[in-house]
Amino acid sequence: MGDELAGNHATWEFESDALLIRFDRGNRTPKLLSALRERRVPHEALASVTLTPGKRGTVVLHAVPRPGADPLMEAAAGQLPENSDPYRLVLPAEKETLAEYYRDELRTLLADAGRADGADGTGGAGGVPGTGGTTGAAGTLYTEDASGAPGPSSVLDVPPADRFLVAPPSGPQSFKAYDGKASFDGQSEVTFRWSWTGASSEKWKAGDQFFHVRDLCGVEWRSPDVLDGHLRLVPRGGEPRASQPDRDPASVVFGLGYGPVHLSLPFAAAVLAAIRSADRVPVRVAAPGAVAERIRHLGELHRAGLVTDEEFSAKKAELLAEL
Repeated sequence: MGDELAGNHATWEFESDALLIRFDRGNRTPKLLSALRERRVPHEALASVTLTPGKRGTVVLHAVPRPGADPLMEAAAGQLPENSDPYRLVLPAEKETLAEYYRDELRTLLADAGRADGADGTGGAGGVPGTGGTTGAAGTLYTEDASGAPGPSSVLDVPPADRFLVAPPSGPQSFKAYDGKASFDGQSEVTFRWSWTGASSEKWKAGDQFFHVRDLCGVEWRSPDVLDGHLRLVPRGGEPRASQPDRDPASVVFGLGYGPVHLSLPFAAAVLAAIRSADRVPVRVAAPGAVAERIRHLGELHRAGLVTDEEFSAKKAELLAEL
Protein backbone atom coordinates (compact mmCIF):
# COMPACT_ATOMS: atom_id res chain seq x y z
CA MET A 1 0.00 0.00 0.00
CA GLY A 2 2.78 2.42 0.86
CA ASP A 3 0.48 4.78 2.83
CA GLU A 4 0.89 6.14 6.35
CA LEU A 5 -1.51 6.55 9.25
CA ALA A 6 -0.39 8.73 12.16
CA GLY A 7 -1.83 8.30 15.66
CA ASN A 8 -0.89 8.97 19.25
CA HIS A 9 2.79 8.14 19.81
CA ALA A 10 3.18 6.16 16.57
CA THR A 11 2.82 6.10 12.79
CA TRP A 12 1.93 3.02 10.80
CA GLU A 13 3.30 2.66 7.29
CA PHE A 14 1.63 0.03 5.15
CA GLU A 15 4.16 -1.77 2.96
CA SER A 16 3.34 -4.45 0.42
CA ASP A 17 4.57 -7.27 2.68
CA ALA A 18 4.82 -5.73 6.16
CA LEU A 19 3.54 -3.20 8.64
CA LEU A 20 6.22 -0.66 9.56
CA ILE A 21 5.60 0.96 12.96
CA ARG A 22 7.58 4.08 13.87
CA PHE A 23 7.29 5.41 17.42
CA ASP A 24 7.49 9.03 18.51
CA ARG A 25 10.30 10.03 20.86
CA GLY A 26 8.65 12.86 22.77
CA ASN A 27 8.33 13.11 26.53
CA ARG A 28 4.69 12.02 26.41
CA THR A 29 5.44 8.79 24.56
CA PRO A 30 5.73 5.72 26.84
CA LYS A 31 9.41 4.99 27.42
CA LEU A 32 9.22 1.47 26.00
CA LEU A 33 7.86 2.71 22.68
CA SER A 34 10.50 5.45 22.49
CA ALA A 35 13.21 2.86 23.14
CA LEU A 36 11.91 0.56 20.40
CA ARG A 37 11.99 3.41 17.83
CA GLU A 38 10.82 1.33 14.86
CA ARG A 39 9.52 -2.18 14.21
CA ARG A 40 8.92 -3.94 10.94
CA VAL A 41 6.22 -6.58 11.26
CA PRO A 42 5.82 -8.95 8.28
CA HIS A 43 2.21 -9.78 7.47
CA GLU A 44 2.89 -13.42 8.21
CA ALA A 45 3.68 -12.40 11.82
CA LEU A 46 0.13 -11.13 12.39
CA ALA A 47 -2.95 -13.09 13.37
CA SER A 48 -5.56 -10.37 12.92
CA VAL A 49 -6.35 -6.67 13.06
CA THR A 50 -9.21 -5.03 14.95
CA LEU A 51 -10.78 -1.59 15.25
CA THR A 52 -12.56 -0.75 18.52
CA PRO A 53 -13.81 2.37 20.33
CA GLY A 54 -11.19 3.98 22.56
CA LYS A 55 -11.32 6.45 25.42
CA ARG A 56 -12.30 10.11 25.20
CA GLY A 57 -13.26 10.34 21.52
CA THR A 58 -10.74 7.92 20.05
CA VAL A 59 -10.66 4.64 18.17
CA VAL A 60 -7.99 1.95 18.48
CA LEU A 61 -6.51 0.06 15.55
CA HIS A 62 -4.88 -3.06 16.96
CA ALA A 63 -2.69 -5.53 15.08
CA VAL A 64 -2.53 -8.84 16.91
CA PRO A 65 0.71 -10.83 16.52
CA ARG A 66 0.73 -14.57 16.12
CA PRO A 67 1.91 -16.53 19.15
CA GLY A 68 5.64 -17.11 18.86
CA ALA A 69 6.21 -14.48 16.18
CA ASP A 70 7.59 -11.58 18.22
CA PRO A 71 10.31 -12.10 20.87
CA LEU A 72 9.32 -8.88 22.65
CA MET A 73 5.72 -9.98 23.15
CA GLU A 74 6.81 -13.51 24.04
CA ALA A 75 9.06 -12.14 26.79
CA ALA A 76 6.36 -9.73 27.98
CA ALA A 77 3.89 -12.62 28.35
CA GLY A 78 0.86 -10.34 28.60
CA GLN A 79 2.30 -8.05 31.28
CA LEU A 80 2.36 -4.81 29.28
CA PRO A 81 -0.25 -2.11 30.00
CA GLU A 82 -2.33 -0.97 27.04
CA ASN A 83 -0.46 2.30 26.55
CA SER A 84 2.83 0.39 26.11
CA ASP A 85 1.48 -2.18 23.65
CA PRO A 86 3.49 -1.58 20.45
CA TYR A 87 0.68 -3.02 18.33
CA ARG A 88 -2.00 -0.47 19.33
CA LEU A 89 -2.56 2.73 17.34
CA VAL A 90 -4.83 5.26 19.04
CA LEU A 91 -6.54 7.64 16.60
CA PRO A 92 -9.01 10.53 16.95
CA ALA A 93 -12.60 9.46 16.27
CA GLU A 94 -12.75 11.59 13.10
CA LYS A 95 -10.23 9.21 11.52
CA GLU A 96 -12.47 6.18 12.07
CA THR A 97 -13.46 5.87 8.40
CA LEU A 98 -9.83 5.99 7.33
CA ALA A 99 -8.94 3.44 10.03
CA GLU A 100 -11.69 1.12 8.78
CA TYR A 101 -10.21 1.30 5.28
CA TYR A 102 -6.74 0.28 6.48
CA ARG A 103 -8.18 -2.41 8.75
CA ASP A 104 -9.97 -3.97 5.79
CA GLU A 105 -6.88 -3.68 3.58
CA LEU A 106 -4.76 -5.39 6.22
CA ARG A 107 -7.33 -8.14 6.69
CA THR A 108 -7.20 -8.90 2.98
CA LEU A 109 -3.40 -9.05 3.07
CA LEU A 110 -3.46 -11.27 6.16
CA ALA A 111 -5.86 -13.66 4.47
CA ASP A 112 -3.46 -13.81 1.52
CA ALA A 113 -0.57 -14.44 3.89
CA GLY A 114 -2.54 -17.29 5.44
CA ARG A 115 -2.93 -18.95 2.06
CA ALA A 116 0.76 -18.39 1.34
CA ASP A 117 1.51 -20.26 4.56
CA GLY A 118 -0.22 -23.28 3.12
CA ALA A 119 -3.46 -22.72 5.03
CA ASP A 120 -6.80 -23.49 3.48
CA GLY A 121 -8.01 -19.91 3.76
CA THR A 122 -9.36 -20.31 7.29
CA GLY A 123 -6.14 -20.50 9.28
CA GLY A 124 -2.51 -19.50 9.23
CA ALA A 125 -1.65 -15.85 9.68
CA GLY A 126 -4.83 -14.69 8.07
CA GLY A 127 -7.44 -16.22 10.35
CA VAL A 128 -10.96 -16.13 8.94
CA PRO A 129 -11.10 -14.33 5.59
CA GLY A 130 -13.46 -11.40 5.65
CA THR A 131 -13.72 -11.30 9.45
CA GLY A 132 -11.84 -9.49 12.14
CA GLY A 133 -10.34 -11.22 15.11
CA THR A 134 -8.36 -10.85 18.26
CA THR A 135 -6.17 -13.40 19.91
CA GLY A 136 -7.22 -14.64 23.32
CA ALA A 137 -5.72 -17.22 25.63
CA ALA A 138 -3.71 -20.04 24.09
CA GLY A 139 -3.65 -18.43 20.67
CA THR A 140 -7.40 -18.64 20.12
CA LEU A 141 -8.88 -16.25 17.54
CA TYR A 142 -12.21 -14.63 18.41
CA THR A 143 -14.14 -12.87 15.66
CA GLU A 144 -15.66 -9.44 16.23
CA ASP A 145 -19.34 -8.69 16.50
CA ALA A 146 -21.00 -5.87 14.55
CA SER A 147 -19.77 -3.25 17.03
CA GLY A 148 -16.14 -4.27 16.53
CA ALA A 149 -15.84 -5.87 19.96
CA PRO A 150 -14.58 -9.45 20.28
CA GLY A 151 -17.41 -11.93 20.17
CA PRO A 152 -17.60 -15.57 21.28
CA SER A 153 -18.60 -17.03 17.92
CA SER A 154 -16.48 -18.66 15.26
CA VAL A 155 -13.53 -19.59 17.46
CA LEU A 156 -10.48 -20.67 15.52
CA ASP A 157 -7.04 -21.88 16.54
CA VAL A 158 -4.24 -19.68 15.20
CA PRO A 159 -1.10 -21.77 14.63
CA PRO A 160 1.93 -20.33 16.42
CA ALA A 161 4.89 -19.25 14.34
CA ASP A 162 7.70 -21.81 14.23
CA ARG A 163 10.32 -19.04 14.49
CA PHE A 164 10.54 -15.39 15.37
CA LEU A 165 9.33 -13.27 12.46
CA VAL A 166 9.85 -9.84 14.04
CA ALA A 167 13.45 -8.75 14.66
CA PRO A 168 14.48 -8.39 18.32
CA PRO A 169 16.12 -5.23 19.69
CA SER A 170 19.63 -5.17 18.23
CA GLY A 171 23.07 -4.44 19.63
CA PRO A 172 24.48 -4.75 23.15
CA GLN A 173 21.95 -4.38 25.97
CA SER A 174 22.39 -3.54 29.64
CA PHE A 175 20.47 -2.29 32.64
CA LYS A 176 20.98 -1.81 36.36
CA ALA A 177 19.05 -4.16 38.61
CA TYR A 178 18.67 -3.86 42.38
CA ASP A 179 21.31 -6.50 43.07
CA GLY A 180 23.67 -6.06 40.12
CA LYS A 181 24.18 -5.06 36.51
CA ALA A 182 22.96 -7.22 33.64
CA SER A 183 24.76 -7.04 30.29
CA PHE A 184 24.27 -8.82 26.97
CA ASP A 185 26.79 -8.50 24.16
CA GLY A 186 24.02 -8.74 21.57
CA GLN A 187 25.14 -12.14 20.28
CA SER A 188 26.27 -14.84 22.66
CA GLU A 189 26.98 -13.95 26.30
CA VAL A 190 24.95 -12.63 29.22
CA THR A 191 26.78 -11.29 32.28
CA PHE A 192 25.51 -10.55 35.79
CA ARG A 193 27.88 -8.50 37.98
CA TRP A 194 26.72 -8.24 41.57
CA SER A 195 26.28 -5.09 43.62
CA TRP A 196 27.84 -4.92 47.09
CA THR A 197 24.71 -3.32 48.50
CA GLY A 198 21.95 -5.39 46.94
CA ALA A 199 23.14 -8.92 46.15
CA SER A 200 22.39 -11.81 48.49
CA SER A 201 25.14 -13.87 50.12
CA GLU A 202 24.27 -16.75 47.79
CA LYS A 203 25.04 -14.61 44.76
CA TRP A 204 28.26 -13.26 46.22
CA LYS A 205 29.46 -16.77 46.96
CA ALA A 206 28.66 -17.82 43.39
CA GLY A 207 30.54 -14.81 42.01
CA ASP A 208 29.77 -12.79 38.91
CA GLN A 209 27.94 -14.93 36.37
CA PHE A 210 28.69 -15.48 32.67
CA PHE A 211 26.14 -17.35 30.54
CA HIS A 212 26.52 -18.41 26.94
CA VAL A 213 23.18 -18.47 25.13
CA ARG A 214 23.87 -22.05 24.02
CA ASP A 215 23.69 -23.05 27.68
CA LEU A 216 20.26 -21.48 28.16
CA CYS A 217 16.79 -22.62 27.15
CA GLY A 218 14.66 -19.65 28.15
CA VAL A 219 14.18 -16.28 29.83
CA GLU A 220 11.62 -15.38 32.49
CA TRP A 221 10.75 -11.68 32.73
CA ARG A 222 8.58 -10.45 35.57
CA SER A 223 7.64 -6.79 35.21
CA PRO A 224 9.26 -4.31 37.61
CA ASP A 225 5.78 -2.85 38.07
CA VAL A 226 5.00 -5.73 40.46
CA LEU A 227 6.58 -6.51 43.84
CA ASP A 228 8.60 -9.54 42.76
CA GLY A 229 9.90 -8.21 39.44
CA HIS A 230 12.97 -9.98 38.08
CA LEU A 231 14.76 -11.32 35.04
CA ARG A 232 15.68 -14.98 35.33
CA LEU A 233 17.65 -17.09 32.89
CA VAL A 234 16.69 -20.74 32.50
CA PRO A 235 19.78 -22.98 32.09
CA ARG A 236 19.63 -26.19 30.12
CA GLY A 237 19.76 -29.47 31.97
CA GLY A 238 17.12 -28.85 34.61
CA GLU A 239 19.52 -28.64 37.56
CA PRO A 240 17.91 -27.69 40.90
CA ARG A 241 17.66 -23.93 41.39
CA ALA A 242 16.90 -21.64 44.31
CA SER A 243 13.17 -21.05 44.63
CA GLN A 244 13.60 -17.30 45.13
CA PRO A 245 15.13 -15.11 42.37
CA ASP A 246 17.10 -13.08 44.93
CA ARG A 247 19.01 -16.26 45.80
CA ASP A 248 19.40 -17.59 42.27
CA PRO A 249 22.69 -16.57 40.56
CA ALA A 250 20.91 -16.96 37.20
CA SER A 251 18.62 -14.03 37.97
CA VAL A 252 18.64 -10.34 38.80
CA VAL A 253 15.87 -8.72 40.81
CA PHE A 254 14.19 -5.39 40.18
CA GLY A 255 12.97 -2.70 42.55
CA LEU A 256 11.90 0.92 42.60
CA GLY A 257 13.90 2.53 39.79
CA TYR A 258 15.76 -0.68 38.97
CA GLY A 259 15.17 -2.81 35.86
CA PRO A 260 12.70 -0.42 34.18
CA VAL A 261 10.48 -1.92 31.49
CA HIS A 262 12.03 0.06 28.61
CA LEU A 263 15.45 -1.43 29.41
CA SER A 264 14.82 -4.85 30.92
CA LEU A 265 12.13 -6.06 28.48
CA PRO A 266 14.14 -5.36 25.28
CA PHE A 267 17.06 -7.05 27.06
CA ALA A 268 14.94 -10.14 27.76
CA ALA A 269 13.64 -10.19 24.17
CA ALA A 270 17.14 -9.92 22.68
CA VAL A 271 18.43 -12.77 24.85
CA LEU A 272 15.40 -14.93 24.06
CA ALA A 273 15.90 -14.41 20.33
CA ALA A 274 19.59 -15.30 20.62
CA ILE A 275 18.71 -18.48 22.51
CA ARG A 276 16.23 -19.54 19.82
CA SER A 277 18.69 -18.94 16.99
CA ALA A 278 21.81 -20.36 18.64
CA ASP A 279 23.40 -23.65 17.76
CA ARG A 280 22.11 -26.12 20.35
CA VAL A 281 25.54 -27.60 21.15
CA PRO A 282 25.93 -26.84 24.88
CA VAL A 283 29.68 -27.37 25.08
CA ARG A 284 31.94 -24.36 24.63
CA VAL A 285 35.49 -23.33 25.25
CA ALA A 286 35.88 -20.28 27.46
CA ALA A 287 38.27 -17.47 26.57
CA PRO A 288 41.39 -17.54 28.81
CA GLY A 289 40.97 -13.86 29.69
CA ALA A 290 37.42 -14.39 30.89
CA VAL A 291 38.45 -17.35 33.05
CA ALA A 292 41.34 -15.38 34.57
CA GLU A 293 38.96 -12.54 35.47
CA ARG A 294 36.54 -14.94 37.14
CA ILE A 295 39.35 -16.60 39.11
CA ARG A 296 40.57 -13.18 40.22
CA HIS A 297 37.10 -12.29 41.48
CA LEU A 298 36.83 -15.67 43.20
CA GLY A 299 40.11 -14.94 44.99
CA GLU A 300 38.71 -11.63 46.25
CA LEU A 301 35.70 -13.41 47.69
CA HIS A 302 37.99 -15.98 49.31
CA ARG A 303 40.18 -13.33 50.93
CA ALA A 304 37.08 -11.52 52.16
CA GLY A 305 35.91 -14.73 53.86
CA LEU A 306 32.80 -15.06 51.71
CA VAL A 307 33.82 -18.49 50.37
CA THR A 308 35.57 -21.28 52.24
CA ASP A 309 38.87 -22.91 51.27
CA GLU A 310 36.97 -25.93 49.95
CA GLU A 311 34.57 -23.79 47.91
CA PHE A 312 37.46 -21.76 46.49
CA SER A 313 39.39 -24.86 45.41
CA ALA A 314 36.35 -26.54 43.86
CA LYS A 315 35.23 -23.46 41.94
CA LYS A 316 38.75 -22.69 40.72
CA ALA A 317 39.11 -26.23 39.40
CA GLU A 318 35.74 -25.89 37.66
CA LEU A 319 36.82 -22.66 35.97
CA LEU A 320 40.16 -24.08 34.85
CA ALA A 321 38.33 -27.03 33.32
CA GLU A 322 36.57 -24.63 30.92
CA LEU A 323 39.87 -23.84 29.18
